[in-house]
Amino acid sequence: MQLETVLLDQYEGIAVIRMNRPKEMNTLNFQLTKDLVRALEACWDDDATKVVVFTGTGKAFCAGGDVAAFNSAADIGDATRQMTKDFDPLISGIRRIPKPVIAMVNGICMGAGLSLAAACDMRICASSAVFRQAYTSVGLTPDGAWSLHVPLLIGFGRASELIFSDPMVDAKKAFEMGMVTEVVDDTELEAATMKRSRRLASGPLKAFAVAKNNLNRAMLGVLESQLEQERLGIMESARTADAREGITAILEKRKPAFRGE
Repeated sequence: MQLETVLLDQYEGIAVIRMNRPKEMNTLNFQLTKDLVRALEACWDDDATKVVVFTGTGKAFCAGGDVAAFNSAADIGDATRQMTKDFDPLISGIRRIPKPVIAMVNGICMGAGLSLAAACDMRICASSAVFRQAYTSVGLTPDGAWSLHVPLLIGFGRASELIFSDPMVDAKKAFEMGMVTEVVDDTELEAATMKRSRRLASGPLKAFAVAKNNLNRAMLGVLESQLEQERLGIMESARTADAREGITAILEKRKPAFRGE
C-alpha cells in the first residue's frame, strides 16, 4: 500500500505503521491522519497481520497537531472539527481492532501523539523519549480520548497535574507513573519492540482478541461518548482568543500571553 505520509511494512505477522513527516516532527495534519486510518484498516483486514506497531520516523514519535495548518485556517474550530473526523476513528480503531497494538515511542510524544500512544495496548519507549500533554499550553483541550485513557494509565490525580501544569515527562518518569510499559536504550528500541511483537504474534491470538474486547467493555464503555465530548471541547476551546494566541506564540517561538478569553 502506497500512502503519502505513512510507511507501512509487514513481515513475520507484524505490521509497522511509521508516521513519515520527520521534518515536521510527525505532527498530525489532515493527510497524515487519513493515512493512519487507511493503514490501520489495512492491518485489520489482513489476516496475516497479527500485531500492529505505531512509530515515527526521525526524532519524534508524534509532536501533536500541525499548528501551522491550524494557524492558516480562517476558523480554528472548524479545522479541529475536520481533524477529529479522522482522528477519532483512528483512536477508536486502535481500541477495537482484535489484535495487539504497540506504540514504539522513538522520541517526542506530545499532544495528539500522546493521545495516540495512550490508546495503544502497550507503549515501549526509547530512553530519550519525552512526553507532554501540550494541549492546554496552547489554549486547547485534549482530544482523542486523552481524558479517558491517560487517567486509566496513571491515575486521576497525575492526569490532572498534566492538564494544569503540563510538565515535560522523561522516559524514566513516564515508566514510574505507569504511562509506558517498558523503557529501553535508544539503540535497542526496534529490536525490543520486534521481540515482544513476535512473541505476541505466536501467542493465543483468539484469546488475546476476546480478552482485549473484555477490557474494552469493562474499562472503555464510554469511549465513543468521550471522543464526542472531547471533539466538542476542542472545537469550543479552538475558537477562543487564547487558542489563537497560543498557536501564534508557538509559531513565533515566544511565550503566549493568555487573557482568559
